[in-house]
Amino acid sequence: MQTLLILSIGFAAALATFIGGSLALKLRDKLHLVLGFSAGAIIAVAFFDLLPESLDLGSAYHSISTLLTFTAIGFFLYTILDRFIVLHTHCDEDGSVHVHSLKKPSFVGAGSLSGHSFLDGFAIGLAFQASAAVGAIVAVAVLVHDFSDGINTVNLVLKNGGSRALAYRWLLIDAIAPVLGVAATLFIHVDEGVLSLILATFAGFFLYIGASDLLPESHHSHPKALTTVLTILGAVVLYTAIHLAS
Repeated sequence: MQTLLILSIGFAAALATFIGGSLALKLRDKLHLVLGFSAGAIIAVAFFDLLPESLDLGSAYHSISTLLTFTAIGFFLYTILDRFIVLHTHCDEDGSVHVHSLKKPSFVGAGSLSGHSFLDGFAIGLAFQASAAVGAIVAVAVLVHDFSDGINTVNLVLKNGGSRALAYRWLLIDAIAPVLGVAATLFIHVDEGVLSLILATFAGFFLYIGASDLLPESHHSHPKALTTVLTILGAVVLYTAIHLAS
């Protein structure tokens, strides 16, 4: 019975991801506003979710310095990937995308978000292994996060010159990721010390994506006041949801 409940929550997370991404596709003409909100949301996920979870899980295995070092490694690794692989673009006010590099678009951003969604599902399964109460709290947080992940995945693909069809394919991958993560916990167990390092590294990825990619792009050739308000709103919404869930 509990296995069915866990899998059902995984599918609910997939639905939340898909709804978030579909909303981003429909609002492409207001992409800069969605980017502003997403920047705040993704930075909040790093600060208020991934890092605390990493510190909580890894405190018995690693020093705080070690965990933060992995966050820095994630940040600078993504910096290298962004500078040498990612296609650089900007969006005009009408939502059109202009390309400023002949390099191929990168799947790293959308892939890292999908990886985070997989870990979200994995966290649900592990939490339910601890207790039903802990599992329920984690599940609520994941549902909120995955809605934002769907938006962020679509935005990253569109921002880097990808088509709507490519964005939709990555959205499907991101949506199925938490289901796979939940299912994986039915067969394998990951050491908490290793998982804490993975979460710390993803926090570094997300800090770079939000602060160095989405946030500057949301302000390009657009009114800064409204996008700034939406950035703060995105962070506040995720902060509130995380703390209510916990």
